[in-house]
Amino acid sequence: MDRPAGHPDSAATTDSEKGAARDNRSETMIDSEEQSRKSLEHNAPPVQDVEKKPANPMMDPSSFPEGGTEAWLTVAGAAACLFVSFGWVNAVGFFQDYYERNQLKEYSPSQIAWISSLQVFFMLFGGTIVGKIFDDHGPHVPLMAGSFLHVFGLMMTSISKEYYQFLLSQAVCSAIGASMVFYPAFNCVTTWFFKKRGAAVGLVAAGSSLGGVIFPLMVIHLIPQVGFGWTLRICAFMILGLLIFANIAIRSRIAPTKRPFSLLAFVRPLREPTFVLLTAAVFFFYCAFSFPCPLHPLFSTKPPSFSLLGGMFIPFTFIVVSARTHGMSSRLADYLVPILNGASIIGRTVPNAIADRVGRFNTMIVMSAFTTILVLALWLPISTSATGGSSNAGIIAFAALFGIGSGAGIGLTPVLCAQISPIRDIGVRTGTVFAFASIAALTGSPIGGKIVTDTSEDFKWTIVFAGVSCTLGVGFFTAARVTSGGWGKGKI
Repeated sequence: MDRPAGHPDSAATTDSEKGAARDNRSETMIDSEEQSRKSLEHNAPPVQDVEKKPANPMMDPSSFPEGGTEAWLTVAGAAACLFVSFGWVNAVGFFQDYYERNQLKEYSPSQIAWISSLQVFFMLFGGTIVGKIFDDHGPHVPLMAGSFLHVFGLMMTSISKEYYQFLLSQAVCSAIGASMVFYPAFNCVTTWFFKKRGAAVGLVAAGSSLGGVIFPLMVIHLIPQVGFGWTLRICAFMILGLLIFANIAIRSRIAPTKRPFSLLAFVRPLREPTFVLLTAAVFFFYCAFSFPCPLHPLFSTKPPSFSLLGGMFIPFTFIVVSARTHGMSSRLADYLVPILNGASIIGRTVPNAIADRVGRFNTMIVMSAFTTILVLALWLPISTSATGGSSNAGIIAFAALFGIGSGAGIGLTPVLCAQISPIRDIGVRTGTVFAFASIAALTGSPIGGKIVTDTSEDFKWTIVFAGVSCTLGVGFFTAARVTSGGWGKGKI
């Protein structure tokens, strides 16, 4: 029923409708503001989420502890591993002449040389397999297996009589064991340090230099006193004690990630230009110091034979024989190898610490160039000079300086691998680089031997071969640096 315009109920209805309309408009405005606010929140960058997102422990530099009890215990354990692996390899060349005069006297020097040649090869080439085990299972599996194989191989060497027994025990079993403790040592340290990685790895590498001093001195003094067998056993027991400590101390900060086996894991890094150039540089730099040299005549007075050097880098025994030829006393000449290894402690620590400040590729290029200059400008003139006591100072100076220069090779190579690699793949990638280095160690011997044979045992051209190989190494290190960071003066 319609009401007159002036009716009281009609006025009340109009006011009620106006209030409802105002309420609807208010609700509409609130809904619109709410939608706008939600739209802005949806489109705005998730600042809070970014701040709360945890750092990637594999790639973020700020996530590396750069120290702490566990980190430095890992460094100490890793140094012990290098002492018993690379340090031991630095000493095995002293056994060649002993084998020629005793257990293996019916074999030719070249046949006996395969023992030390294969020992270097298996220790380095095993890195591809050991690296895969490390990435999948962590350090403890390869460390425990390697400790057993290394010590067991040396114990079996101490009772060996036949050629094949020495080959299997010393060149294969012990070498594979050394490989399984060598690679996890380096790889674990790189997971704890980023800014200080060079210095930390340098301290680890110094362990091999210390082993290269102590083991030769032990062999020199123990074999005449207690015989071959007990000399090997004493060395093996000392190695066992150090490896027990290493198994307890070494830890990896990154949990292992088990992945299916694939050959592409080993091939994939070779598709990267920087990685390929670094591998080529390591190949030539290592090849320069794995050619045959006159063997240290420690246990006989007959003319020295030719064999592959016990250690990878340095022609220890050539320095010794060259020193004797130039009039150095036998007593002083016997200590050239410890002098050289002692000096290499500097080469494996100081350049690494500097590399953290000025760039690791930059430092490697300088040190490899310094080594090349020493070979061609100091070693070559000494080897062709007339005999005489006046050359003693030059030979000693070369031994010490060469230890410093070439020591950076073992100290910086793992650091460069880590710099251009995802940390979760560090095992496989480091192993791949050293696998090519093992081929250099194996092929350098016949190449150098052919040069010596064709030049009537004139080592001048063998030294030239070493210098050229070093030069190629410097070139590839430089190319790797350019592909990684360009031609600029930056910290690369």
